[in-house]
Amino acid sequence: MARSRLRPRPHLRPRPLATILITSAMAAGLSGCFAPGNASSAGNSDSRIKAAMMQPPRSGLTPLSDDAFKLSRWKTAETLVVLDALGDAQPSLATSWQQLDGKNWRFEIRHGVTFHDGTPLTAEQVAASLTVAAKASPKPRILDGVQLSVRVEGGDAVVVTTQADDPLVPQRLSSPQLSILAASAYKDGGVISPLRAGTGPYVLTAANGTSSATLDRFDNYWGGKAASSGVDVQYVPDGTARAAALRTGTADVVEAIPVGQVSRIKPELVHEVPMPRTNTLYLNTKTGPFEDPATRAAARASVDRPSIVERVYEGRADVAQGLLGPALPWAAAERGTDSYREALKARPEATKPNGQRIKLGTFTDRAELPEVAVQLEQQLEAAGFVVEQEVREYQHIESDALAGKFDAFILSRATVLDSGDPVAYMFSDFSCKGSFNISQFCDAEVDAALAKAAAVPAGPGRRSAIAAAEALILSKDAAVPLLHERVIQGESARIRNVERDPRERALITGQTGLAD
Repeated sequence: MARSRLRPRPHLRPRPLATILITSAMAAGLSGCFAPGNASSAGNSDSRIKAAMMQPPRSGLTPLSDDAFKLSRWKTAETLVVLDALGDAQPSLATSWQQLDGKNWRFEIRHGVTFHDGTPLTAEQVAASLTVAAKASPKPRILDGVQLSVRVEGGDAVVVTTQADDPLVPQRLSSPQLSILAASAYKDGGVISPLRAGTGPYVLTAANGTSSATLDRFDNYWGGKAASSGVDVQYVPDGTARAAALRTGTADVVEAIPVGQVSRIKPELVHEVPMPRTNTLYLNTKTGPFEDPATRAAARASVDRPSIVERVYEGRADVAQGLLGPALPWAAAERGTDSYREALKARPEATKPNGQRIKLGTFTDRAELPEVAVQLEQQLEAAGFVVEQEVREYQHIESDALAGKFDAFILSRATVLDSGDPVAYMFSDFSCKGSFNISQFCDAEVDAALAKAAAVPAGPGRRSAIAAAEALILSKDAAVPLLHERVIQGESARIRNVERDPRERALITGQTGLAD
């Protein structure tokens, strides 16, 4: 199992479009960006979807970066496989696959697929695309620590080979960063351009830097024509402006409505999507007061999760029952097993703190975390601790947190990333050799449970093994999960069939369209 360092991805802080603009002026500006004059010739502007996205591209929409998730959410670039709600692999550009042995997987390539530039999808081009990703520097995040090679076999298939046994190869190939593009996408000097190079129901016809993008319906899509004639994308970092665009009807699909703006929008236009992200209180198990398991138990017992959710998140988050939240729909059922409950019974009895001093840290990049720290300080002090807070920007506090310079640290943590599987996160945060082990935690029993989970193929057995590891981690009180975040997605009254995807891979699909 690759033990890559998974960094939290803080939200960008809202940034005003111009200090003199008021909300109505922002909405008017967006209306101009979505004006009919900007519509492609592929269709009338009234049948085109208008999308307001939160973050502009950071790497020119190269698929080897996080920009790949935009290409996936616009349904212009596609992967060999996709993941279902449980995280199991399903066919896409590959129709089937077979594990030949621990290191080799054979994927059958779908027939009759055409790239947006008119060239056919072939096994040779699949191998070429994946080879570019495997040899990239830096590698796509999903391949961090993974040595992978691809060869064509039999004309209609590719064999993917990994240096070490890897039961998650299909899940890895679902990552948007491993999208399959036409040969024309790969330019001199390592430049990769997704313009007119994907296989999805929409062609990316224009990418205007950090301001906008235009997509038109691809009439030769292998899965049938899209419901809309195209998509006009505008990047709108300012949360107030995004909310205004939804409220005034100048955008049909809006990413990440700020909680503070929701009350100003009709309830039927906002939809809360659970995210695979958990706000967690990590306790330093190596030095200081929380080296004592009974003191860690006292901290855990002092936390009032529902009040944090209500006061800080206005009820728009889920109270944590474990490390993994409702974005992984199988997790709750796994906690109902007798073995899970028995593991939690091993928790030590809490001791009374009696004025023990603790240093609590967090960061400002996610606006809610300092407020969470205030709530936790009050709760811990009510239990008998004396709390000193330290709050800085993430870039200035991460190294101290990883070095164990805090007794407790609050982190908003992505629990699954590209593979749809939480084992890498658990290894990183809770194994003896974990690269993101803020709790300074090391336990042989937990390491064994994580190694067992990592070796099990995807499916029910792996999910049970993951739950067993979660129960062991929680029984040691190395971390106290607080809540699971949600993202608030805006959809206009005229839009239909927008995806509400916890993994943020899907948003606009071939079925997404506008009401007549």
